[in-house]
Amino acid sequence: MTKPSKQCFSLRWRFLIIVLLLLGIFFRCFNLNHKIYWHDEVYTSIRSSGYTGDEVIKEVFDGRVIGVEDLQKYQHPNPEKDLGDTINALTTNPEHPPLYYLMARFWRQLLGAAVNNPRGLSVLFSLLVFPAIYWLCLELFESPLVAWVAVALLAVSPFHVLYAQEAREYSLWTLTIILSCASLLRAIRKTKDSIKVTSYIWSWVIYGVTLALSFYTFLFSIFVAIGHVIYVFIIERFCFKKTLIAYLISSGAGFLAFSPWLVVVVINLAIIQHKTHWTTIQVPLSFLVKIWGINLSLIFLDFGIPLEHPFTYIIPPILVSFVGYAIYFICRYTTQRVWLLVLTLIVITALGLILPDLIWGGRRSVASRYFLPCYIGVQLAVAYVITSSITGYLSRANLIKANLRTQKVWKGIVAVLLTGGVISCAISSQTEIWWNKQVGANNPTIARIINQAERPLVVSNVSSVNPGDVISLSYLLNPQVKLQLVIPPTIPDIPQGFSDVFLFYPSDHLQQGLEEKYSTKIEWFDESSVKPLGKLRL
Repeated sequence: MTKPSKQCFSLRWRFLIIVLLLLGIFFRCFNLNHKIYWHDEVYTSIRSSGYTGDEVIKEVFDGRVIGVEDLQKYQHPNPEKDLGDTINALTTNPEHPPLYYLMARFWRQLLGAAVNNPRGLSVLFSLLVFPAIYWLCLELFESPLVAWVAVALLAVSPFHVLYAQEAREYSLWTLTIILSCASLLRAIRKTKDSIKVTSYIWSWVIYGVTLALSFYTFLFSIFVAIGHVIYVFIIERFCFKKTLIAYLISSGAGFLAFSPWLVVVVINLAIIQHKTHWTTIQVPLSFLVKIWGINLSLIFLDFGIPLEHPFTYIIPPILVSFVGYAIYFICRYTTQRVWLLVLTLIVITALGLILPDLIWGGRRSVASRYFLPCYIGVQLAVAYVITSSITGYLSRANLIKANLRTQKVWKGIVAVLLTGGVISCAISSQTEIWWNKQVGANNPTIARIINQAERPLVVSNVSSVNPGDVISLSYLLNPQVKLQLVIPPTIPDIPQGFSDVFLFYPSDHLQQGLEEKYSTKIEWFDESSVKPLGKLRL
């Protein structure tokens, strides 16, 4: 395969890539504490600290008046809980494999309990993605130019920046996906170039390790593994020779290493089904199609526009068409060894999430973070088509010089994509909430209202989002704020001495019970159907 010419890649483009890389590093580290520490991140800290949600409910939702510090106790490791407690807490939530959470525990113990520390671990993994994607592109395209363009695209991708700043496993998953793909290509190359087993055995060991790490990071790594099976069997033409045999042994070892957690998953399958029940909620097909387009566009542009904004009917179709052309281009102008890997990354994951929604109904494919392997494949295809176009060459057996007008058009497209990515990152970096923080979007406003009171008491009860959401709120509350938390159907006795009594997402039963018990009415700060904050007049 002929590679894009290095001579055509001017110093100006190299300088631009370096600037974009520096901007990507900046956006990942900037305002790390500014966004709310939301519900899912709270549970990252709860589990990595060795607690379970049931323990938190039992210990703090008992009607006592507690302080913010009493909730924060469950957000960092302490002498009460050891590593065994963390593992036990994770086994009660087996839909999230343990690797990231165990690393988060050690990270917090090393650096302390500040909110930026768990997010800092995700930032670190996201920064390691840069050399990883560079390596993958060298193995796949044999071109440093494509590798640098891919690095630039990931650096200013608003989607990757968002999840780099979230204390969840998704930046680690991105890293393990890329490493497993790169190590697979390296192992295949080493095997073909070597005669002695000792010359390539360690390459397959590395692949097996990266595959196991990917499984221990996120269960949907199974889609990546299935893609690898298809890729190797087709590349090797189903011939059971040394490459295919080595692959089967390596991938089998990786899967075997994951088997202890797989047993946990199987034993707790009913728990997983209960905790992921939200994915089975029926939504219209038209909604799904629209979300698929919007989610795909988020890896390039994300201005935070509402779902029904006219731009959501314009920008996503354009970007989807562009991605479609990039996939066509890479399939048309590269060898099977290249396009098949990209295609399996994209197609297997997409089908694995979309088909169940189409067949049985549900919204599994609404969660953009589940499509990470697909997005990596898309960005590889886009990096290749961009490099080939701006250097003026296509990589087939023959070099075909593109005309200057075409090159200018492509440079314009690249400028729009990269500028849009930078602007998207700049916009989201200034906000307290963004679309990826689905629960707790009202918490900053609620906290500002509560903090204005002299001696406030916040009353709430267990719900589908508590205790995660109330602990998320506690990060924003002043130290003088007190809380009284109960389990339904308990109606608490409000103690004396508080200037204001607030109700935080109270259930209908709690609302009605307090109004009857104290012969008063609740004053709501929001007239929407879901009332996040009320004030009890005593």
